[in-house]
Amino acid sequence: MKDHFHLAWFLSQGYGPKTWRSQWPGSASDLARWMMPDLFIDLAKGLDRCCFDYMIIEDSSMVPYTYKSSHDVYLKYAASTPKLDPAVLVSYLAPATRTLGLVPTLSTSEYPPYLMARLVNSLDHVTEGRIGWNCVTSSNDGAAENYGRDKHLPHDERYDVADEFADVVTRLWEAWEPDAVVLDRERPLFADGGKVHAINHDGKYFKVRGPLNAPRSPQGRVPICQAGGSPRGQAFAARWADTIITNALTVEAMKTFREDVRRRAAGYGRDPDSIKVLFLAYPIVDTTVAAAMERRRLQAEEDGRHLDMNLSGLSRLTNIDFSKFDLDEPLPAGLTTNGHQSSLAGWIGKTPRALATATGSRQGIELVGTPDSVAGRMQEIMQEVGGDGFLFFNTYFDRRYVMEVCDGLVPELQRRGLVRKAYAHKHLRDNLLEF
Repeated sequence: MKDHFHLAWFLSQGYGPKTWRSQWPGSASDLARWMMPDLFIDLAKGLDRCCFDYMIIEDSSMVPYTYKSSHDVYLKYAASTPKLDPAVLVSYLAPATRTLGLVPTLSTSEYPPYLMARLVNSLDHVTEGRIGWNCVTSSNDGAAENYGRDKHLPHDERYDVADEFADVVTRLWEAWEPDAVVLDRERPLFADGGKVHAINHDGKYFKVRGPLNAPRSPQGRVPICQAGGSPRGQAFAARWADTIITNALTVEAMKTFREDVRRRAAGYGRDPDSIKVLFLAYPIVDTTVAAAMERRRLQAEEDGRHLDMNLSGLSRLTNIDFSKFDLDEPLPAGLTTNGHQSSLAGWIGKTPRALATATGSRQGIELVGTPDSVAGRMQEIMQEVGGDGFLFFNTYFDRRYVMEVCDGLVPELQRRGLVRKAYAHKHLRDNLLEF
């Protein structure tokens, strides 16, 4: 493997309330004004200081109602709702940071390709080349109903749509040649019309003339992030993604996933080394291993007190009402979903109780201990897997957690020479390709 690996942050549950039930909730003003960007700016500044590659801002555009056919549990816990638009948050994070990549989630099921391409192009301009696109295909039918449909398309067809969508968007981003803008005041000639091209796309799902009504942005083709875990999702990621995020609970599963994606990418004629696969991780660090393990135990205990919250999350992801299953009976093998297929596949055969008590603290690889011991474990994992890095998350993080990661764990990783100490480039794409 390469000497260094990449770090990124997954803002799970998006631009919504985070610390309102934490032991470190911040001021009363913070709680009431959770929609203000202060906490997220603090996080972004820490990540920028620690030279993370990027922050993904998760999103969904609905108040869920899958669990018990009601939105009550979701609103009770502020679980999966409310959420504000991630593109708005980017506009606050960008001026507060210098180099950190910012990756809003924008769905191919909810945006027209021209509107999405224009938004991302604009964000890449105003951040001077620090934007990525977390490309998702929405799965919960509650969102479909907000966009004039009864339900979403079948799972694999959603990726057919996404293939065409990504093709249209990338062509729109490149419709202005790099030197199309001349800015000659004497002639006068702002832009050379011969270097700006309509794409004239007329496909199965979209019809778009183009070009964008703005020049090519600093990165041109903005880096695409993707998280599809199903075979069809992996095929899409191998074709389009510059960075892939995934959840694997063992080193062997991580290695198998990465090797499969690299093989698929080579089949599309891509250089596998140009794709960075980052694995979900929830580090819990403290001054001693015993203290970290106790925090881990207390979190599991807390999950056990709120099974309905965690079961509602499983329901949202799969469009399956988990309240209908016996808590202590294994999920039947015949369950199917038009939602997150890879997630459901990993849950079959397990009991809802086990899944509910695990979902808050057992996603991703197990990383619990001191900064030194956790950094050592991360180093061992990457040596076995071969690369490319980790995607940290904490669904309801607080400022204390930001400090533990950015001022405790990452400095130890830097001391070991495992992650960068300074950015080598201005643009997100270049930093992804640095190693």
